[in-house]
Amino acid sequence: MSENSTPRRDEFLAQGGDWSDIVAESAERGDETVVVNFGPSHPSTHGVMRLIMELDGETITSVRPGIGFLHTGIEKNMEYRTWTQGVTFMTRCNYVSNFFNEAVYCLAVEKLLGITDDVPERAQILRVMIMEINRISNHFTGVGAGALELNATSVQEVCLREREICLEFNQAVTGLRMNNAWIRPGGTATDLPEDGLDRLRDLIKRMEDNIPEIDQFFTANPIFRSRTRGVGYLDLTGCMAMGATGPVLRSTGLDWDLRKKQPYSGYQDYDFEVCTADSCDAYGRYLVRLHEMFESIKILKQCLTRLIDTQGAPHMVADKRIAWPAELSIGPDGQGNSNEHIKHIMGESMEALIHHFKIVTEGFKVPAGQVYQTVEAPAGELGCHLVSDGGTRPYRSHLRDPGFIHVQSIPAICEGSLLPDVVASLASLDPVMGGVDR
Repeated sequence: MSENSTPRRDEFLAQGGDWSDIVAESAERGDETVVVNFGPSHPSTHGVMRLIMELDGETITSVRPGIGFLHTGIEKNMEYRTWTQGVTFMTRCNYVSNFFNEAVYCLAVEKLLGITDDVPERAQILRVMIMEINRISNHFTGVGAGALELNATSVQEVCLREREICLEFNQAVTGLRMNNAWIRPGGTATDLPEDGLDRLRDLIKRMEDNIPEIDQFFTANPIFRSRTRGVGYLDLTGCMAMGATGPVLRSTGLDWDLRKKQPYSGYQDYDFEVCTADSCDAYGRYLVRLHEMFESIKILKQCLTRLIDTQGAPHMVADKRIAWPAELSIGPDGQGNSNEHIKHIMGESMEALIHHFKIVTEGFKVPAGQVYQTVEAPAGELGCHLVSDGGTRPYRSHLRDPGFIHVQSIPAICEGSLLPDVVASLASLDPVMGGVDR
């Protein structure tokens, strides 16, 4: 704009002047809104997301989520890897609850193979154990990050401290803290280490002692209650319309949990309660997650008993055409294949060497067909759609990530509310952008 040009009526120039005149001029325009970029940032989303918001004062009149910043083409890449290698991609989708991604994928592969009932009991127990520990650590992340966004740093410190115990257990059992690829088609990659049962006992004791600390910090805290009660409201009708599941759905009072409604991995044999609330808001979702952690401890105690009873039992299907050829954690350096296996394939049996080479490099064939499998992940219903053309690689692989569904409900729970409530609403959905974008 030139020096002599006259500014348009809707332009505000920083050239001084009486503030009351500026306020009066802006008040004449009833349609005055401000467009704000909320991000791309990392507030309670565990990844990068952008919200494009229109504000009338501090009231949100429109919000549009912008996703895709973490898209890495995982589902497409899986079409060029064997069925077993696919687990290493699946575990990286939602890296906060990665074992659930591994489990839903392997259950789908096993359903295509027709070996669902052949998976050993011990493998099913190990899967339930690691998923429930992962559920606890996921809720630590969701509750802790949500608390931090409300400036409750003490709660985040407690959650990070306890989550570290879960990750240390994961590392002791699988060799990695995250991106484990431990659950495999047909069972698990390894059994518990020698001190695995003792580590599980210690973890259960630690969680029983310290999860109540979160309850003491938060549940009756008047500031937290005022920041979350009535915030991010989405009732049962809204959840049905948006496809919301998990704590978001159960905060409406509906006890929908796939572990009870459509059991898998032997969950029908475990005693636990489905946690619900009736407030339909961010506070109710927090209560559901808190109580679910206590129920997960109850399941872990039952896993401990069953693991003691099944010591020495196999953790992988007996069919060598599918099972990984050897234990991966008992070599002389703590990794690689066992000495006995190396001796067998290198010095005793040419057929064994050929089989080892083919199953590791080429993989096994899966009969043609398609299947959809679901599990109850910490955030809600996690689904996996697999299509096989009869080859050694997936023809198509697709995830139904609950975070992707819940991000779509952001306009429904945020429009009409105040700007400070956006983060609390967003944190109550607990979306992980790796799973959303894939």
